[in-house]
Amino acid sequence: MILSQRFSILAVLLIICSNLYAQSGLSVSPPRNYFTVAVGQSESKKVLVSNPSKTSRLDLAVSLNDWSYDELGNNVIYDAGTRDNSCANWISIAPQSFFSLAPGESYEMELIVSIPNNLSTTIPVHTAMLYITQINPEDAVNEHGTNIKVSVRTGIKIYQRFPGARLPELEIQNFAYDKENLILDFDNTGNIWADGTLTCELINQETGKKISLPDTVFYTIPKDQRKVVITLPAGLEKGKYIATSMLNYGENATIKMAELSFTHE
Repeated sequence: MILSQRFSILAVLLIICSNLYAQSGLSVSPPRNYFTVAVGQSESKKVLVSNPSKTSRLDLAVSLNDWSYDELGNNVIYDAGTRDNSCANWISIAPQSFFSLAPGESYEMELIVSIPNNLSTTIPVHTAMLYITQINPEDAVNEHGTNIKVSVRTGIKIYQRFPGARLPELEIQNFAYDKENLILDFDNTGNIWADGTLTCELINQETGKKISLPDTVFYTIPKDQRKVVITLPAGLEKGKYIATSMLNYGENATIKMAELSFTHE
């Protein structure tokens, strides 16, 4: 039961760091590529693909898809060129889309994004997913003793924007309590991708005890509507709480803060 609930928003400026990731069996660097390309222009970037295995050769093929985030931040994959903000059809791979890597070998691949001459600039950010897939599956045995074929695949996210002012902007729409969770809703209303970290702290109004909840890393592109579910600690003491949640995002970086008063029973 909620006896009282208060919701407010603030904004300040800070500095943020970005996170990278790698995938076992096949590694790529960087896993995200950001292009700033004008209409009728091209830009290229290098991606290093490596085979960390000491014994297995990898035969690899490159393919392209579209993607988006769902409201929880999960990736949703689509056929290439089917999304309004797709740049999949503007991407070419050099020197080739098929290659092999011996154990421990690396390969430098070039991504080239070429913007059509007649493209409208009303969509500020275009995206694509480039997959690198092993096409020589290896023999393996699963936990049930069944013989299976195993192959590896890794994805590289590609983002394109037009030259001009970067205006990252997130707007918090709601902050609510739901028995075992806090739920923060926010939208990307800017003209650029806005990635960052959500932090949350609880204060028991009766005892003054502070509880810091685990951080959540998030990624967004313009027009995304995001819902972050923040799980409350198991066995949280009953009582009245103030929750303070902060979105720390952008290269410069901005913080948006929401505060919520609730009663946990």
